[in-house]
Amino acid sequence: MLHAARSEPSETVAAEAAEALAGGDEDARLSRRALELAADLTTPSRAIYWLDLTLTAVVAWSTLWLAADAAPVWIRLAAGVVAVFSLYRGVSFIHELTHLQPGEIPGFKLAWNAVIGVPFLAPSFLYEGVHVLHHVKDRYGTAGDPEYLPLSRSTPLRIAGFVAAALLAPVAMLVRFGVAAPLSLLAPALRRSVVERMSAMTINPAFKRGDAPAARRPAWLAQEIACWLWCWTVVGLTVTGALPERYLLTGLAVLALVALVNQLRTAGAHAWTSDGEPMSVLEQFKDSVNMPPPAMLPMVWAPVGLRYHALHHLLPRLPYHSLGEAHRRLVAAVPEASAYHAPTHRNLAHALGRLLARARAATSNQTAAPGA
Repeated sequence: MLHAARSEPSETVAAEAAEALAGGDEDARLSRRALELAADLTTPSRAIYWLDLTLTAVVAWSTLWLAADAAPVWIRLAAGVVAVFSLYRGVSFIHELTHLQPGEIPGFKLAWNAVIGVPFLAPSFLYEGVHVLHHVKDRYGTAGDPEYLPLSRSTPLRIAGFVAAALLAPVAMLVRFGVAAPLSLLAPALRRSVVERMSAMTINPAFKRGDAPAARRPAWLAQEIACWLWCWTVVGLTVTGALPERYLLTGLAVLALVALVNQLRTAGAHAWTSDGEPMSVLEQFKDSVNMPPPAMLPMVWAPVGLRYHALHHLLPRLPYHSLGEAHRRLVAAVPEASAYHAPTHRNLAHALGRLLARARAATSNQTAAPGA
């Protein structure tokens, strides 16, 4: 289901609508209605993808340079803020790459890896073959889901630790590509561990990649070696003084903040209420979050369609530029009592506040249980 082509929307809609009928009446009604309304929105626009990536990369690189090089402090700080959110937008395209079908936008993956993925140590192989598992119906919310943790059953302190840990991401990626990559290519025993445990963007610490043959593909190896050489080049130039150290430090600081923003968005992207058992399509949808207009800030911290996270789980093959129109059509077509409105949140603070409230309630229940 996850790999059907967007180029045949009528056949895709018919197949998915038939599949939805097996999921229960309410599931089927919402799934079928969404598929019908979005049938003409499944083809990605090459012009939008290329223009968006080009402008985003130009802004990200320009503001990153200003943040490291501009003399007045206020210019450096302002440029740094813009660099964080523009780079986050650029990195977020990795999500789109996992859902694009081969040949839909020729050369886009290569270009993205060249201007964003490799230089910022987030090559596309880290998400390919991993993110799709989050959309497999019988994996979502289970121990086999690489992008799920039962945060609602955690504690507020652990949630805070989950978010803060993202600040260490740049150091982890430098170790992954600057140290583990070259060593693992020389040591087969280490290589297996690196592929299974250090080659996926996940939040589930128990997840292990099971597609070891993918690590031998030319695209994976090319990206990995490019990241390795880039690490050594930048660090080497910094150590020898050829590159002022402020460039490396500024880059690491911006990357750490990008990771922090993403972790905050991730915490607010789901309700995280799964008990580890498989969930129906409707349950998965309700466990996810939409933050549609009139809220405007999600355009910045949940870019490239991430503000419509619940809708994406309902229609995972819609390109990011079609999600807003699909949402408008659904809101106009379904009644106010429809389950479609359940995942809507006003803003990130609202979603995080509800998550913390559920966590506090879970903690209180666990504390009270022994004396019950």
